Amino acid sequence: MSKITKAGGDDTGFDKPLYVPIKRRSFFMYAGATAGATALLLSGCDDDDVFADPTPPAPTPGATTVNVGSGDVGVLNYAYALEQLEAAFYTQLRTGSYYTGLNASSAERQILDDLYYHEVIHREFFKAAITGAAPTAIIKDLTPNFSAINFNDRASVLGAAKAFEDLGVSAYNGAGRFISTTGNGPLYLLLAGKIVSVEARHAAIIRDLLMEGNFVGTDVINSSGLEISKTPTEVVAAANTFLAEGSKLNVSGLV
Repeated sequence: MSKITKAGGDDTGFDKPLYVPIKRRSFFMYAGATAGATALLLSGCDDDDVFADPTPPAPTPGATTVNVGSGDVGVLNYAYALEQLEAAFYTQLRTGSYYTGLNASSAERQILDDLYYHEVIHREFFKAAITGAAPTAIIKDLTPNFSAINFNDRASVLGAAKAFEDLGVSAYNGAGRFISTTGNGPLYLLLAGKIVSVEARHAAIIRDLLMEGNFVGTDVINSSGLEISKTPTEVVAAANTFLAEGSKLNVSGLV
């Protein structure tokens, strides 16, 4: 399992890498959840068959993007990158004491707290799983660029949360096709399905906060009544607008 350190203060700022440890009273609860999930993932792995291709392409000197790799490890790195981004967003929100007018005891703040903890669990899960199984394959800790978000304004924050959650759901939906059907692939697909169901709940509650009763919209459901999916190329085009130079994603190995 990845190491989770304890530092002073609640959270670090958005100018730091996206990997921000869980703090204080939540440490044991969420560390335990991550350990259990990782154990489940790794329990089906043979020593000689962890990933179909355990090492992503070697970094290119002077490269300005982060290559997630290909095969199963590429998909896991891709998911890990998106979970880093979501966790960093909610971390920055909490660091700034939330937006103006949000009551500390309100249901809305409790919802945002829950989403923060969920996204941190997801981030830690992928970090621990990839590090434990194929440590040379994991991508670096990414650095966000949230300059387009006004963290003091409710509409800006919830609009960004909606964008992140909708993007996460469509990303998982679109990435399943890249997971292998042999070896540990079916297990990865099962776990991805469990995570995307949580992300969909996040998307629904954020939409409801923006407009009561609008937990789903025509922009995320196709004509057959199914949730839309997006290719990795489509997803990173949006995600990269919230990542700093040197942390933008390259998913060429997945297409």
